[in-house]
Amino acid sequence: MYELYVDLHLTDKSKNQYGVLSKKGRNKRENRCNNLDNRMKEKIVCYVTGGTFDKEYNMITGELYFQNTHLHDMFKLGRSTLDITIRTLMMVDSLEMTDEDRQLITYNCERCPYEKILITHGTDTMVITASVLAKSKKLKNKTIVLTGAMIPYEFGTSSDGFFNLGSALAFVQTLPPGVYVAMNGRYYNWNNVQKNRQTGYFEALKED
Repeated sequence: MYELYVDLHLTDKSKNQYGVLSKKGRNKRENRCNNLDNRMKEKIVCYVTGGTFDKEYNMITGELYFQNTHLHDMFKLGRSTLDITIRTLMMVDSLEMTDEDRQLITYNCERCPYEKILITHGTDTMVITASVLAKSKKLKNKTIVLTGAMIPYEFGTSSDGFFNLGSALAFVQTLPPGVYVAMNGRYYNWNNVQKNRQTGYFEALKED
């Protein structure tokens, strides 16, 4: 794949009379291969699935609802210089997420050409989705981090969304391939985490 991508961008000047790449041409091809490989490794893809993270407050009815994701604004306010692509897969409360929804999330992660994936998700069933992703053999070489919020970002400084997003970004860049949940400033392996319904915090099932 890399060879085809690079050769299409090389001019005839990079080849000798026999159509063979010169040393300069080979160096150029190698540099472009390295640049592409680095971009594949450094690029972060963010999949939005909804959850409290992106909910907004209706002042008339007092209900929470979905409109658009806040990730673009959050990365801008956070002065992020990372290479990030944001894609909204769905906007649902995680308690209403179906098996088909999780299959869609898994499918997009499998088809993603990049190695680092961040998923914003509702906290109530985040662990369930993480376990589904972990079962996919096609994702064994990717680092996937799920994060969310207990309080909507729209609620301002009372929201934990900004903090959790920043933590998740750091974890997705540094953790080895695997599926993780990042909440409350900590990361957990997909099979060693639960949401404590009494405290509202995430915690390990068993301490190492």
